[in-house]
Amino acid sequence: MITYVATDNSKPPPREQSVISIFAPDGIGEVVAGTDLATAIRAAAEADPHGPLSDGDIIVVTSKIISKAEGRIQPTSRRAEVITSESRRTVARRGETRIVRTHKGLTIAAAGVDASNVAAESILLLPQDPDASASALRGQLVATTGLRLGVIISDTAGRPWRMGQTDHAIGASGVQVLQDYVGARDAYGNELQVTVMAVADELAAAADLAKGKLRSRPVAVIRGLSKLVAGADSSAGELIRAPAKDMFGFGSQEAVLAAALIATGQPARYEELVALERPEQMARLLAGSRLSQEAEDLLRAIMSADLTNTQELEIDSPLLEMDR
Repeated sequence: MITYVATDNSKPPPREQSVISIFAPDGIGEVVAGTDLATAIRAAAEADPHGPLSDGDIIVVTSKIISKAEGRIQPTSRRAEVITSESRRTVARRGETRIVRTHKGLTIAAAGVDASNVAAESILLLPQDPDASASALRGQLVATTGLRLGVIISDTAGRPWRMGQTDHAIGASGVQVLQDYVGARDAYGNELQVTVMAVADELAAAADLAKGKLRSRPVAVIRGLSKLVAGADSSAGELIRAPAKDMFGFGSQEAVLAAALIATGQPARYEELVALERPEQMARLLAGSRLSQEAEDLLRAIMSADLTNTQELEIDSPLLEMDR
């Protein structure tokens, strides 16, 4: 059990919760296609010293057992094919490593396809519709307990700029996923302008500390935040930034490729070319364009620029001299 307590001596605002508890019950057991997860979770919580489930609890469930229960298993031999089918488009690619945007809008390595905690020579796909899975599980739990509950489905992901992985929410039901502080004032009277907390992601990450990666405890119960449990349904889709506001929709090299394809009238060829090594990628891009030799040379220089070392970035072209 992990307990979080406010560490300062200031009094919390009235009715604000300053202590939450998280426990990960044992006894879920091996999950297979068709497993009744609601029954398994309820029984495990009842057997735990901190159980049973209480009104206002938030249940965080690792996506792997949702996928297993839904039969989202494929042979390892189909991994590359499955990643492609689960992807809407490639965000960045280095060799065989792909970060993609899934059909549900998640930006994640290998479309979330994973070979851990599953039988040998097998891979797990993410739930087809994590929000729908969360809603169905919550509905079953509420129907059998009569309690007000929230459900979050979590998965592990890396983050730009920072090392390591953390869990985040990919599905949610009956729990507030964003907490908007815009317009509120801090202790100094300053009005908050852009502060919107991704509380569902924070809950998913906190729950993972109790579940652990190798403890075979794929479910955690968060208690003390009943204010976040909503009567109406909710969606982790609210956490996905709209494409028009996404400043990092492509990797650095992929953004250059996408721009070059648009400039040469070939945007539909992005997925075809992004999978290629740079020399072949460049050759095919130029073969589909109608550029002067000078324009081709400039495009080659731009495409071959080392964007990891911008202090030494230098592109030489007569076309650039014309604009100076």
